[in-house]
Amino acid sequence: MVTVSHIVKKIVSQNPFLQEAMSKGIISHGNLAEEIKREIEAELGKKVKEPAIIMALRRHEEELHGFDIKSKKFRFSGEILMRTNIIDFNILKSPSLLSKIKNIYNIVNFEKGDSLNVILGNNEVSIVINDKFEKKISEFLRREKIIHKENGLVSISIIFKAGGFISTPGVIFTAVRKLAWEQINIYEIVSTNTELTFILRKKDSMRAYEVLSGLVGTA
Repeated sequence: MVTVSHIVKKIVSQNPFLQEAMSKGIISHGNLAEEIKREIEAELGKKVKEPAIIMALRRHEEELHGFDIKSKKFRFSGEILMRTNIIDFNILKSPSLLSKIKNIYNIVNFEKGDSLNVILGNNEVSIVINDKFEKKISEFLRREKIIHKENGLVSISIIFKAGGFISTPGVIFTAVRKLAWEQINIYEIVSTNTELTFILRKKDSMRAYEVLSGLVGTA
């Protein structure tokens, strides 16, 4: 059953700026209730009193504040690594692509600092690589359906001093929320046990670097 509380949580979760402000306790519940009242009534199909919305907002704010306290217990200690001149290929997943994808690693030389990430989805595959290999990858994918190709990207990685962030709720969310607060779009997220990497546009790279450096610097 859909309730006022459910709709309030949905509205807040869809707006990272509002979510951040509520987690810090700097939102007027009365003003916000008045602002979202029509949207809640439209979804419920009936009139709703503002005190009910205010109560739902207060409860959700307490949940967000409690979540922030828990997530801050994780130490974001580590270093930041940024790589420029990255390109992202998004390809339709196919048996032929999967059969030859293992050969893609012959194109790069990791010892010379080359970058390559292959992300397998249910229906698509993303290949994130240095743009100097654009022609080689295009030839490698010659018989495959390239859905989209994005040039002018960078990768920014948080390399944690110790593992375990994957098993800690809220770590990735905290980093993503801070980037969203700065209106920085994320093309890809790649993670291992000790590394969290964001693929972003070059124009956003310095702001993203500052945001993530500030996060690591607070550890």
